[in-house]
Amino acid sequence: MAKWTPKHEAPEPLEGPVVATITGGTIVWFVLFLAQLPFYGWFDDHGHTWWLWTCLAGGGLGLIGIWYVRKRDAAIKRAAAARDAETERAA
Repeated sequence: MAKWTPKHEAPEPLEGPVVATITGGTIVWFVLFLAQLPFYGWFDDHGHTWWLWTCLAGGGLGLIGIWYVRKRDAAIKRAAAARDAETERAA
């Protein structure tokens, strides 16, 4: 079997409001956890408590994601500012 090689270049990654997207998703996970919490007894009786813990894990991982994308966004802005400063010094 021959090795597959792409015939075109990969597109540029899409950049958007990443921090807002991750924050919104994290809020949704926590809201889902809190909305299901009053029904813990029903979930426990039917063997579905993993639904609650999945939502809590999603919220917890979302907090890590928020920290990560904020640091990434700050690093991108610092690199752009340094590149602009270097361009101004060269001109």
